[in-house]
This record gives sequence, structure tokens and C-alpha cells, in this order.
Amino acid sequence: MSLNILVFLGSARASTPPNPVRLGLRVARACLAHLQQEGHKVTLVDPLDVPLDPVFKPHFSFRKGQAPAALDALAQQIAAADAYVMVSPEYNHSMSPALANLLNHFASSLFAFKPSAIVTYSAGQWGGARAAMGMRAYLGELGCLPVSAMVHLAKAQEIFKEDGQYADGVNAEAWHGFLGRCFTQLDWWGRAAQAQRQREPSPTPAFRATPAQRNAPAQAADG
Repeated sequence: MSLNILVFLGSARASTPPNPVRLGLRVARACLAHLQQEGHKVTLVDPLDVPLDPVFKPHFSFRKGQAPAALDALAQQIAAADAYVMVSPEYNHSMSPALANLLNHFASSLFAFKPSAIVTYSAGQWGGARAAMGMRAYLGELGCLPVSAMVHLAKAQEIFKEDGQYADGVNAEAWHGFLGRCFTQLDWWGRAAQAQRQREPSPTPAFRATPAQRNAPAQAADG
């Protein structure tokens, strides 16, 4: 059973000097290639391809049919997806601002009851691992709980070529297995959630009125 997977790239740079191709794009392309080899339908979501208004206004704040076309199209893609891969560098021990800004434009109900995978990278020695810790809580709140296995890629420029293929001299089999541990979990949970949604869609409806719908019931006054 194949899954419809979106790979979100958390980099809005035009390049990663001195290289003309962003480091994150190499990583995202490697993820796409791996998942496609497993037979899944995979789509790259690049922040540079989604024009956003400089004044923040999320998709769900627009009246129906009045949201910008790019936001509407991506909202439909998110809703139709079975799983997500979040590819992010590390900024001050946190996830990419570009990724957070893009995801914050969409309601958590679009992501709900689907799994996600965390893939972080760096040009240095840490591989973005510290950013991943915050991403686990963020993605849980978004509704697409991350699988337990994560991918951290230190010195990613030495692992992947610009097209996402493995660089010469690296142990491609070992790296393929490293990515595969995470993506095998994503596949398992994605198929399980897909089957369950078909039997029981939307077990907890999205909030439709005000944030107060999240609140616990009011307590009766004493006396």
C-alpha cells in the first residue's frame, strides 16, 4: 500500500554559499528518492515556491474561497496527504523559521491523525539534533505525531551530492539503512493511520468557532 507523502523543506535560502544548491535541498531530494524507491507518491514542498504575504494571515483566517491560490493549493495537498517529512536545519537550537512560518499558516486539523518524520541537517558536527527536540513537541501539537526514529545528518554536504544521490566514497548502504529505519516507521504508522481514517474519519472534529472550544468545562461556583 503506497502513501501520499509531503516532504517539507525548511530552507528559504536561494543557495548555500559557496554551493549554488541549498544544502537542505540535497537532503530533501535524498528523502524523496528513498521514499519513491519504496513505491510512495512523494511531493516536495519548497517555501520558495509558496509566496506568502509579509503580514502574517493564516489560511484558516480567510473566508472560504478568498484565500490566496498558493495557500489554498497547499492546504488541499496537506489535507490529502497520508504522512509528512519535515526537513530542517537548526537555528539557535530551534527549527527553521522558514518551516515554522509556512506550517503556521495551516490549521492542525489538516495534519491530524497522520504521522510525520523529523530529518535535520547541518554543515557542521551536530546535524541539527537540538532543533529536533523542539520539533517533536511542535509536530505533536500540529496533530502529525513524529515517529520515534529521527534522521540527523552532520556535514550533510559530505553525504549527498547536489541531486540528492550519495556522495562518492560514503557507505551508501549504511546511510540508506539509517534513513530507512525512520522511513520504515513512517510507512508503518502511515498505513495504519490511513486504514483507521477510512473506518473512522475525524474522531475529534476540528474547532470551528472560537479557541474557547479547547477549554475544559466551567467549574460550578462554590456555595
